[in-house]
Amino acid sequence: AERERRKMPLPPALPLATLIGRELRAGGSERPALRYGHAGFAKRGEDYFLVKPDCLRVPGDPSTAFSVFAVFDGHNGVSAAVFSKEHLLEHVMSALPPDIGSREDWLQALPRALVAGFVKADIDFQRKGEVSGTTATLVVVDGFTVTVASVGDSRCILDTQGGELQLLTVDHRLEENVEERERVTASGGEVGRLNLFGGQEVVGPLRCWPGGLCLSRSIGDMDVGEYIVPVPHVKQVKLSSVGGRLIMASDGIWDALSNEAAAKSCRGLPAELAAKLVVKQALKKCGLKDDTTCVVVDIIPSDHHLTSPQLSPKRNQNKLKSLLFRRRSHSSVGKVGGKSASIGSVEELFEEGSAMLEERA
Repeated sequence: AERERRKMPLPPALPLATLIGRELRAGGSERPALRYGHAGFAKRGEDYFLVKPDCLRVPGDPSTAFSVFAVFDGHNGVSAAVFSKEHLLEHVMSALPPDIGSREDWLQALPRALVAGFVKADIDFQRKGEVSGTTATLVVVDGFTVTVASVGDSRCILDTQGGELQLLTVDHRLEENVEERERVTASGGEVGRLNLFGGQEVVGPLRCWPGGLCLSRSIGDMDVGEYIVPVPHVKQVKLSSVGGRLIMASDGIWDALSNEAAAKSCRGLPAELAAKLVVKQALKKCGLKDDTTCVVVDIIPSDHHLTSPQLSPKRNQNKLKSLLFRRRSHSSVGKVGGKSASIGSVEELFEEGSAMLEERA
């Protein structure tokens, strides 16, 4: 499993104010158009999603618009997933300082507010005395800046110009995530597989005991002990002016499809059809073994609005494909993450994944 990188602020040469200034000087293109769609099939009925495209930081001021998308994969019941869908965003917003004025200040304060909001939502849910839990992947889109907070294994990927993929979340699965496994055992938790009577270990994912949860982070799960925490991994990136596509989904998708397979399967399609095709491909490969939920969000430059893509699918699909999701080109794709970046790539503004609140100041 990928090891999480510690605090990854933007290098001083490219502060957030500089990036926002570039947007403003570009005139008119600072607010991309969003196209989104969702699809899914239920096995247990514990997956939920959230789509809120018309949020405002300042009521009545359209210049403060942002959008929120989320996926919640519940377990041991639906209560935690439903609660998170209904209340997680309000906890995040209430954690923001009340005197924030500029968009720059809001974007810089957002990662810390996401951490506080996740923790507060977990505390409030556990006060209900219910034992269910949920993953949570919450995505905030403000212009070309995307901020993602997640606990559990509901993954979010970014497909950019040229087919370059970025993973915006970290899977908090004990089976694959060595760092999380070490954290749990160092804190006194026990990690192992389910045992049959007589003590024989059976095949299955690694779990944390007590409780037997195979995730190391979640919202809820009050019966599994202090080792399972609600502190999210947070990543904030700034897309280039060509935009990109977000694909977020529950593990019913990712257990069947790799990041590359999911992205490749739906390139060139409008978001609604793309989400349906990703789900279809996952079901075709593995069948309906788990709830499957997929949300696709296209971030499109405002000067490339697509009108009625459903009315002329082939023409507009080709236009989408050429605009955002071309096949990988060795001449147009560079490395990101502070090393080398080409036109159409992504600026990484912030990343923090520590499970310890004292390290998240």
